[in-house]
Amino acid sequence: MKLQFKLALYNTLTKLAIIVFTGLVILLTLENITYNHITSRLEEKKDELINHLSSKEIGQILNQQQSFIDYNIFKEEYILLKPIHNQANRQPQQNFSTQRRTIEQSTDTYLILTYIFSFKNHSYLLEIGDSMDTVLQLKQTIKEFTLLMLVLALSLTLVIDLIFTKYLFTPFYRIIDRKLIKVNDPLNFDYEKVKTSTQDFELLDDSISALMKKIANLFILEKQFIANVSHELLTPISIISSRLENVLLHEKLTEDSENKIFASLKTLNRLKSIINSLLLISKVENHQFAKEDTVKIAYVINEVYGELEDRMEDKNIVFNNSSEHKYSIQGNQSLMHTLLFNIINNSIKYNHGAGSITVTDQLLPDKYILEITDTGIGMDAHQIEKAFNRFEKFDTEEKESYGLGLAIVKSITAFHEIGIQIISTKDKGTTIRLAFSRLT
Repeated sequence: MKLQFKLALYNTLTKLAIIVFTGLVILLTLENITYNHITSRLEEKKDELINHLSSKEIGQILNQQQSFIDYNIFKEEYILLKPIHNQANRQPQQNFSTQRRTIEQSTDTYLILTYIFSFKNHSYLLEIGDSMDTVLQLKQTIKEFTLLMLVLALSLTLVIDLIFTKYLFTPFYRIIDRKLIKVNDPLNFDYEKVKTSTQDFELLDDSISALMKKIANLFILEKQFIANVSHELLTPISIISSRLENVLLHEKLTEDSENKIFASLKTLNRLKSIINSLLLISKVENHQFAKEDTVKIAYVINEVYGELEDRMEDKNIVFNNSSEHKYSIQGNQSLMHTLLFNIINNSIKYNHGAGSITVTDQLLPDKYILEITDTGIGMDAHQIEKAFNRFEKFDTEEKESYGLGLAIVKSITAFHEIGIQIISTKDKGTTIRLAFSRLT
């Protein structure tokens, strides 16, 4: 997940936690607030009624009837006043309770203020009730409104955070794209600063540029080292080889001495081959080859087959070239030859006698697939994982294996941006799959 979305998600979750906490506090305190509000209103009505008890109208009602009851049209509120057994020196008593009452065949839950008092030597019971259904409806309305506001607030917060973080991280992604992803050659690095008002991004930009300067210097030193190695190592090896060959031609040596010189020449040739392979890998990885050739894959396969035909005949290996498509890439002819040579050479080296090598291809809308399959000893998962490591050698009768063939293959495929995959089963064979991007 991108940092932009992580920050937006973090801000949203933080605000969600705050809003949910606030909502819960409101909902939990809503009942107490509502209860206190209704009780205060009931007390105000009680005080107003007690203050008007001396009026002639109320007095007539109490003298003519045993009780007095009144309610509004929706039966949300009611007032009940009735005489009770009189006690001398009765003190006023007041309490609140929640009870169900039936008024004209309509039963509801009411919050009731009950007040017992004395008036003109008579005792009375006063009940003032307010329907709780209204309170419940109010609470439900507030809950729904709170939930709606929560969803709207979260949605708005998420959108705003995404827009802001996208604006904030635009310079960061430009730095990553221009100064890391699109950099193929440190010597052609773009040192121009990306415009930003964020000091952290400016520091990142400056740090990457400083790092690339160091890499470019090291890159130049490596090129110089490669040139020096080519001269300082290969030249003495060639001189020593020539002198040993001259000794063999012009000196009278014992058989034992000749064998020792032959062994020395073989060791020198092996050393020369290893140095050349390492130099090739280094040059490829440092982009010291041009990609100016139009390489015809089918032509290179036939060329490699011609070079390795004798080795295949020695092991009675059948070569089946079933490729059907004439596909070309823009690259380096010599490197592509080395790539396919090493793959097919490995297919011979690790194959069984009287085995086979099959070349097939597919032309897909977005890529060209080339597969080279052998019936050799195969590899297990652990060997496949290490196959491209330098000096990684597997069990083989081939004594001239240095473990650099697939390392060279990997560096050449990376140089040409070719996908490579090894599909292998132990004791059944191996398939090397190359995926070439289609030219547009």
